[in-house]
Amino acid sequence: MKVKVIPVLEDNYMYLVIEEHTREAVAVDVAVPKRARPLPGALCTRAWRPNTGSYLDHLHLPNSHPFQLLEIVGREGVSLTTVLTTHHHWDHARGNTELARLLPGLVVLGADERICALTRRLAHGEELRFGAIHVRCLLTPGHTLGHMSYFLWEDECLDPPAVFSGDALSVAGCGSRLETTAQQMYHSLVETLGTLPPETVFCGHEHTLGNLEFAQKVEPWNNHVKAKLSWAKKRDEDDVPTVPSTLGEELLYNPFLRVAEEPVRKFTGKVAPAEVLEVLCRERASFERAAEPLQPQARALLALQWGLLSMPRPK
Repeated sequence: MKVKVIPVLEDNYMYLVIEEHTREAVAVDVAVPKRARPLPGALCTRAWRPNTGSYLDHLHLPNSHPFQLLEIVGREGVSLTTVLTTHHHWDHARGNTELARLLPGLVVLGADERICALTRRLAHGEELRFGAIHVRCLLTPGHTLGHMSYFLWEDECLDPPAVFSGDALSVAGCGSRLETTAQQMYHSLVETLGTLPPETVFCGHEHTLGNLEFAQKVEPWNNHVKAKLSWAKKRDEDDVPTVPSTLGEELLYNPFLRVAEEPVRKFTGKVAPAEVLEVLCRERASFERAAEPLQPQARALLALQWGLLSMPRPK
């Protein structure tokens, strides 16, 4: 199993998972099928080999190149048959419609009827198969009510399993709680994702640096947080992705998975795990607001740049 990490929009990631024997490919969270966010140094995409712990570089294209998901598919010589969508938000699903138009017969899967071009709704615990790759569908409500994470493993393969967690779980953080209770979010993070094998996590955003800065506020004496923050700052300076992570690492420094730990409880002033999580979400939101988020006008300009909005036609 080979995973290609594709930067898109301002800080999103989508993924192409390749079954190397059958050459079948599955895309995860297609935000923009025709254009990706170019990384400085002309590096547009990187392939991750979990068992080696290293990236394999591909497609060194100039920054002006209109990078296409389908071009990657063509260069890899694979057949893209399926899209797995974690949730319905535009920055994870907006590209489904165009991709389905370009690839007749494409199957678009997810757990929420609001997902663009959805062809079949998945259920919690359902298992899929792509050649030797198994996919277990894990409903992880919190960010949205219909958020689905995907746990993948391959038969007779040395590569460890991987989970594509969208906005449910990110490096050192998690997505904002928008549509569910804190208890539901706790169940998703700690009891569903947190109990998986301590292996690779592919999340939906490059939010690592900000997440770790908040984690340091929660646990200022946590040496794992300090070390990961130092590492992430160096990656940021070098314009290198900080994903993937592993669940084993996340349990050491991600406060949203550490709600039972005494320093995290002390920070929130709560004891019950769901209440701890609720306070963490509220404090994280305040922390992000203080960091001067992107203004609405800038967001609209960004969406226009990536072709998600159209210019008004002159009358």
